Amino acid sequence: MKIKCVKGTRDYLPEEAELRENIRNTIFEIYRRNGFSAIMTPAVEDAENLDKSDGGDNLNLIFRILKRGEKLQSALSSGGELCDLGLRYDLTLPLTRYFAANRQNLTMPFKAIQMDKVYRAENPQKGRLREFMQCDIDVIGDPSPECEIELIAVTAKALKALDIGDFTVRINDRTVLNAMLSSCGFAQEQLSSVCVSFDKLDKIGENGVVGELCEKGFDQKAVDKFADILKQLPLDIDKVSEIVGEDATERLSGIISASKQIADGKYGIEFDISLVRGQGYYTGTVFEVRSENFGSSVAGGGRYDKLIGKFLGEDIPACGFSIGFERIFSILSDMKRKTSEREKIAVLYEENFLQAYQKADELRSQYDVALFKKPKKMKAFLDRLQAGGYIGFSYEDGNIRTF
Repeated sequence: MKIKCVKGTRDYLPEEAELRENIRNTIFEIYRRNGFSAIMTPAVEDAENLDKSDGGDNLNLIFRILKRGEKLQSALSSGGELCDLGLRYDLTLPLTRYFAANRQNLTMPFKAIQMDKVYRAENPQKGRLREFMQCDIDVIGDPSPECEIELIAVTAKALKALDIGDFTVRINDRTVLNAMLSSCGFAQEQLSSVCVSFDKLDKIGENGVVGELCEKGFDQKAVDKFADILKQLPLDIDKVSEIVGEDATERLSGIISASKQIADGKYGIEFDISLVRGQGYYTGTVFEVRSENFGSSVAGGGRYDKLIGKFLGEDIPACGFSIGFERIFSILSDMKRKTSEREKIAVLYEENFLQAYQKADELRSQYDVALFKKPKKMKAFLDRLQAGGYIGFSYEDGNIRTF
């Protein structure tokens, strides 16, 4: 028998599990207090749903599940499809299916919380696992800009409660970006490909983006106009309005202005025309949160008004924001953040378990208390307690010995 985890997954020590639970509970309580309701969906989805979900590159990372029994034998003998199910790669596709199946029982607009594990057949590396947690809030049935404003504000509340330090919410709109690219002379059917190259700006720089567009064979005049815009980055919303017209940016300007008022300087709100977000289902506003102290994205999301229509045959407005749970866990682990406001101690006993149990119960009004039989190798045991976040220990006498 193998004692190691399956590749791309991991075990968590008690103090790590406690920190993860604390992070989850903090986020969940903020979401719940702001009017969002928890739902639960299966980890397994129909393969057809997953394949038609516009999940972009994630479609290549689906863990597929073989058919079972006679269906598998039939598929093997006929050369048919071997898999009919798969593990969810995010929580958005399950949410849209859930809404399509249960809309008659839901209050509209529907404000959902999902906090659960998802699975991707990634090449495992630091910070990238095959099994990981996502924390989503979504609003379905609200086309107004107030939907985005609320999602940004509630997500920021959760991040402030986690105390990860300074962060900035970057905001863009795919329709505004497309209007700017069209003004350069790119054809409608070329916009998606141009965005793929533009999304690489942080990695390959302005020259790299321009070079890639030239290699793709786009009209040189359009590429040159876009290159001029790249030289002017970062652009403010007023400058983009001059390029595409105020009507195109009115909605986005309102979201940014209101979000800045709510933030009131507690965190940054920033327009960023270079924010693309790669998943194919975003149809309008997109946003991302960047941690200033750690130089990385810790949350992201946007509007996806077309996805539910794949199930219902009618477009239903939808928008969501997802906190990167694993990134937050990594940040707080590095900061050696306490997992609980209450301090932890251990009560040790040799023979009199009942007396020790009663003493532990008395101390639980002030501390989180664990009960252990006194080991033979005390030093190693106490070292482990200290490493696990305990501040000290007590015997049946109730006197606390701090480390």
